[in-house]
Order: sequence, then structure tokens, then C-alpha cells
Amino acid sequence: MKGMIFTAFLEMVENKFSLNLADEIIEASDLPSGGSYTTVGTYDHNEMIKLVVQLSERTSIPVADLVRTFGEYLFSQLLEMHAYFLEENSSVFEFLQKVDSYIHVEVRKLYPDAELPAFHYETSIPGTLIMTYRSSRPFADLAEGLIIGSINHYGEKIDVKRQDLSDGNATRFELTIVG
Repeated sequence: MKGMIFTAFLEMVENKFSLNLADEIIEASDLPSGGSYTTVGTYDHNEMIKLVVQLSERTSIPVADLVRTFGEYLFSQLLEMHAYFLEENSSVFEFLQKVDSYIHVEVRKLYPDAELPAFHYETSIPGTLIMTYRSSRPFADLAEGLIIGSINHYGEKIDVKRQDLSDGNATRFELTIVG
């Protein structure tokens, strides 16, 4: 997992909670990296899991909620880095359908060794986008947070239903325009 994700997570913890809490969760997690991350470095995704678990224990906020909230926060960070791309797309559906073909391509340019999730899209139902998220890592909550962040950015009224699929590496998100 790229260091940019870790640095954004720790920044979120500092902003939403405190610098002291960020230091506490790093210390308590016993991380191979020591909790020292560079944006371009690559780190074991299990370090993120340890950090989130420690944050959950200290805040009594469920892990899934923290990861979803981080996804929303991360979207705002990506918005700053790739504002032009978001401006080129006029809707949530248009934006989300280009994640693999644009955003992930740009990420691969910067980080050729990045292991990225994959998305499959279904658009056969008018007003509905079905996204199937596949990843070897357990971060569907993060994907959901990023989706929610994009909905908030575009200001559209969209209902999101989530279904974790039986193979354990896939999650189906059904997004439906409301009204």
C-alpha cells in the first residue's frame, strides 16, 4: 500500500482527533515501519489495519465506520491533487466509471508497483450504476467512503446499497439516483 494513503490517514487522525492520538496509535501498533511513512514508499497493508484497530479501540468507533470516514477524507485529498479530472466529469456516474481508466492509470504512472483494486461496471438499468469492487485487500469500506465522497462532491441525491459477495474479495455497490 502506498505511503500516501498512510500519510493521509494519519493526517485525518490528527485533524479529526489529535496529534497525541495519532502518536498513541502508532506506538501501540508495533509497526515494522515504525510508523514513519513517505508518500512514495510502499508499506504492508496490515499496518493500516493495525492503525485503524488501535484508533477504534481508543475512540469506540467501529473499524468499518472509521475506514469509511477515511475514504471520504481521502476523496477530498484526491480532489486537491486531481481537481481537473473531477471538473471534466459532470456527474458521479460519469466520474466513477472512469476510475479504472483514468485515476488508476495516473496512479500507475507515479507508482508502477501499486496493487490497485479493480472495478466492473453495469449500466443496463436507467438511473443505476452497479460497481463491483475486487481487491485482495479488505478495504471495501474505504471504497465505499470514496464513493460517498464523490457523491458529496457532485451534490447528487444517490442511494448506495452494498452487498459483500461470497468470494470474499468482491463487493457490489448499487448506486441509484433518487427522485
